[in-house]
Amino acid sequence: MSTTLSKYMPDAHKRAARMLGYCLTLNTPDVWLGAADFLRKRLTMPELVGLAYSVLEALPRDIALEVAQARLGGAGQPIAPLFSFMDQALSWIDLAPPEEAEAYCLVSFNSMAPGRKAAFLSHVQLEVAA
Repeated sequence: MSTTLSKYMPDAHKRAARMLGYCLTLNTPDVWLGAADFLRKRLTMPELVGLAYSVLEALPRDIALEVAQARLGGAGQPIAPLFSFMDQALSWIDLAPPEEAEAYCLVSFNSMAPGRKAAFLSHVQLEVAA
C-alpha cells in the first residue's frame, strides 16, 4: 500500500485490514469469530455488507450457500399448524431456502403411500400442463 493512500485511509479501515491479515495468518475458528465482533465495532453497515457480499461472491455457490446457512440457519422444521397443514406449509415455504424446501419435498414424497404418490404426481403434472 502506498504511504500516500495510507495517510488518507481512516484508522478503522487500517485496523480492519490488519485484522484480516491476522486472521489469514492464524486461520483458526476462534480468530475468525473474534474478527466478526472486531469488524462489527469498527466498520459501518454498508462496509460490512460489501465485505460479506464480496466474500460470498468469491466462493462457489454451494459453499457460499453453506456459509450463509451456517450463519442464518434455515427455516427449520415446520411448526404445528395454526389453521391447517396447507396454511402452515404456505407460511413456512416463504422462509425456507430452495435447497431446504426441496429436501423436505423429496423426503415427504418418498414417505407417501403408493396411492398418495400417484395422486401427487397426477396433481403436479396437471399444474405443469396448465
